[in-house]
Amino acid sequence: MKSILALGLVLVAASAASAAITTKTVEYSHGGTTLEGFMAWDDAVKGTRPGVLIVHQWMGLTAYERMRAEQLAKLGYVAFAVDVYGNGVRPANPGEAGGLAGKYKGDRALLRARVAAGLDALRASGLADAKRIAAIGYCFGGTAVLELARSGADLAGVVSFHGGLDSPSPADGKNIRAKVLVLHGADDPYVPAKDIAAFQQELRDAKVDWQMVYYAGAVHSFTQKEAGSDPAKGAAYDERADRRSWQAMRSFLQEVFE
Repeated sequence: MKSILALGLVLVAASAASAAITTKTVEYSHGGTTLEGFMAWDDAVKGTRPGVLIVHQWMGLTAYERMRAEQLAKLGYVAFAVDVYGNGVRPANPGEAGGLAGKYKGDRALLRARVAAGLDALRASGLADAKRIAAIGYCFGGTAVLELARSGADLAGVVSFHGGLDSPSPADGKNIRAKVLVLHGADDPYVPAKDIAAFQQELRDAKVDWQMVYYAGAVHSFTQKEAGSDPAKGAAYDERADRRSWQAMRSFLQEVFE
């Protein structure tokens, strides 16, 4: 009996090992700039599977995005966290982050092209089903995935977590082919009501399939523990909103990947 139990434990351990999440750094480029992204997938899944592009917040590609990529890999997706700023370009403080993020937010064509380069890298991996790719983003990344959608990128869906919602070129809404999910802190002081109204009008005019969820009491950066716990500062982690928004994203991805 003991030998049978021992054999069973060995088989379970072997199965767990074979289903390990695999990760790797992926070097790619855009416009002469070398970029360094992070890919994660479950090597127990055979063949292609849906892909999820992740665009970072204003501090660049960090352990936070790598953690999210691994979470998505455990759900059966291949996840690729892109690098918008460039290999080795990581802001040391919020002041530097604001300058870097502002550069790309001030040049939406560049932002779209830089994120599209990451999308190309995900498609080139051979792991993602090209017809089933979505993009998600946090804060600055939330703005970026909406811009990727406005570029006409062939995506099944995009999800913005506490992203900026300004609409500098409303006519571009007609290019959106993806379903859109916006997950927003109801008390976010950094996203003006006028931006929300203009954004929603852009999507209505373009007849986009969109959803927007507000989380009570949540401010900016509500999915990120690094933001601290004081909502009075305008950016703070909110465990309830984090949990609910992740579940909303999961349901959305299941729908768009049907």
